[in-house]
Amino acid sequence: MSVEVLDSATIVGFVEDEEAFNAFIGDRFSSLDVDRDGCLSYAEMLRDLQGLRVLETHFGVDVKPDPDEVAHVYGSLFGQFDHDANGSVDLEEFKAETRRMMLAVADDLGFLPVQMVLEEDSFLKKAVERELTKVAA
Repeated sequence: MSVEVLDSATIVGFVEDEEAFNAFIGDRFSSLDVDRDGCLSYAEMLRDLQGLRVLETHFGVDVKPDPDEVAHVYGSLFGQFDHDANGSVDLEEFKAETRRMMLAVADDLGFLPVQMVLEEDSFLKKAVERELTKVAA
């Protein structure tokens, strides 16, 4: 983990950089597609969703969430990616939903820079790294 400064332009720039965005999405999708069938099952995506620890922490403090609530939230998140509701997520669905979610994050951030703690292999960390590379060039 690292503390980084970013704003909406950092995220939007990464999403709009087709080469960088597609490379990240392809790598992320491949890492999640354990059985290498070209689609993500709920079980394959669940590990990544659980890594977000959305319901398991409250302001950085571990809490014991209701298992039914957790299952409902993760099921809903999976449903957001499964656009055709066939029970699996293909690369195009994964790319489209990740793009939509990241642009929503950018919209919520606004134009003022914020400091965030980011996971090393996260989308936002890759966006910051891309921005730093551009600035250094």
